[in-house]
Amino acid sequence: MEHVVKLRNVGVSRDGQPILKDVSWTVDQGQNWVILGPNGAGKTTLVNLLTGRVFPSYSKEKPHTAKVLDYRLGRVDLTELRTIVGVSSSGQQHLVAGRLPVVDLLLSALYGKIFRGRDEYEEQDFRRASDLLHIMGVGHLAERRFETLSEGERQRVLICRALMTDPEILILDEPTAGLDMGARELLIMALEEIGKDKNAPVMVLVTHHVEEIPRGFTHAALMNGGSITAAGPINDVLVDDVVSSTFGLPLKVTLSEGRWSARAEY
Repeated sequence: MEHVVKLRNVGVSRDGQPILKDVSWTVDQGQNWVILGPNGAGKTTLVNLLTGRVFPSYSKEKPHTAKVLDYRLGRVDLTELRTIVGVSSSGQQHLVAGRLPVVDLLLSALYGKIFRGRDEYEEQDFRRASDLLHIMGVGHLAERRFETLSEGERQRVLICRALMTDPEILILDEPTAGLDMGARELLIMALEEIGKDKNAPVMVLVTHHVEEIPRGFTHAALMNGGSITAAGPINDVLVDDVVSSTFGLPLKVTLSEGRWSARAEY
């Protein structure tokens, strides 16, 4: 495997209108990326491309490369792709069965389902579910129905579910959306804990706010107008002029004790 993600000259169009334009981006093992950009920048479409929900557009004039873990996007079997790309999104909650106990919700992910049904599971499957829940600080919720959890608890459970298949890449699409400050910080701390594991998957975090970047993230990509405008080591990308240009506002970006923040310059 040469790269975890390899995109070159990739575009995505809908009804003839370009949504992603000439995106070139490479992710390698050992890297954790944050993707930042204003609303409408193309972040969600990029996530949908990586997970097989949308296909790259074809152009004879500009050949493209679109691969995840050596699988060619647009041609790979989506069932196979879902075992290697884990996804957790704040918008997933309506897709899962709320009355399902948390542990069953995790187990069902092994079969790509949203309910447990009559599928058989091994002891190691239960052990993995329990271990993940404890790592995320929600081990005590294993028998609780998903619908009874708080927003923060639900997000941590959904991340556990995304990790059940032991994916090689974990995509986190605005996982802190709708969370209060305490729940947000608990989630960020849990992601930091995952990142410390040498066997952890490569993580790609999509967010609007630099304050939501966990410690340990190594790279950043900024998006605007359907294109990646800057990408590279996080300390090189999250600088005042580059971030200000992306968001169209003079911003001061600071790093303190491993956490980022940004504010408007008056």
